[in-house]
Amino acid sequence: MTDHTAEAPIRYTHIGGQAVLEGIMMRGKYNWAIAVREPDGSIYTEEHDLVSASSRHAWLKWPIIRGMWGFYETMLLAIKAFTVSAEHAGETEEEQLSAKEISFTMVLGLGLAIGLFIVLPAVITNFIIKDATQTPLAWNIVDGILRLVAFFAYIWAVSRVPDIHRVFQYHGAEHKTIHAYEHGLPLKAEYIQKYETLHIRCGTSFLFMVMVIAILVFSLVPGKAILLAWGVTAKIYVLLFNISVRILLLPLIAGLAYEVSVKWAGQHPNNPAVKVLTWPGMQLQRMTTAAPDDSMVEIAVAAMELVIAREEAETADVDAGVEPAID
Repeated sequence: MTDHTAEAPIRYTHIGGQAVLEGIMMRGKYNWAIAVREPDGSIYTEEHDLVSASSRHAWLKWPIIRGMWGFYETMLLAIKAFTVSAEHAGETEEEQLSAKEISFTMVLGLGLAIGLFIVLPAVITNFIIKDATQTPLAWNIVDGILRLVAFFAYIWAVSRVPDIHRVFQYHGAEHKTIHAYEHGLPLKAEYIQKYETLHIRCGTSFLFMVMVIAILVFSLVPGKAILLAWGVTAKIYVLLFNISVRILLLPLIAGLAYEVSVKWAGQHPNNPAVKVLTWPGMQLQRMTTAAPDDSMVEIAVAAMELVIAREEAETADVDAGVEPAID
């Protein structure tokens, strides 16, 4: 058989997705769709209009702000997608989670993430660097390195959980399907499975970019001058100041990471600078994606086709400048 993957030209798309419990959610300009493998083997699908506040407020499309708002909308959509998958993937009613339980789990997860990736590295750094006010650059570098270590350790640990590994397989199916679509190939397993599971717009790469940019942003904060102006010298208050700054600046950092990893890198994937800058995040995807079987690819295609159908139905409309999604 001819290797069509080597011949087909690439047409980069804004369509992104997310792996969920026994399923995949795909997001386009006008709608989002989800496909879930039910216990009896059938495929459940549903789709919803995608209405963003950015279509009503032009300022939400400004650079950096669009990334901040897009990250917020992505989190809300993730809760909705996980709620749908939890309702249809469980064998019994006892295994199925309610919308409130999913929301609580997401909020709890956010709190644990702040504790693991912000509070804990800051506390450990405070023991290593004795005086943060005198050596703020060293403090921020050590804190950033510890944050990256915690991130890698977390990804490695969860990848060993069997149920999470299946989610990572669906994650791989999502990426492979988007690759095939970008090459204009039929959305069939025989073509889709030829592609790798890594993708330039993956959320894993985005989170890694958040970690890297955080080091740069925090190093620019004049914490020493601020603390001295306030007359703050007690170590515990310096620590609390650093933790608070890291939490408060998270939206800004997410906005900056979006501009780099989604807007710039996503639109210029063959740029040598992009390849160098995104290489670590791409390699990290080897831990958060896994080779899917054909049944998982079938799920990805089911969700993708609903989005594509809506895109084709809206081709007569003028492109409103909707921002690309994070995979």
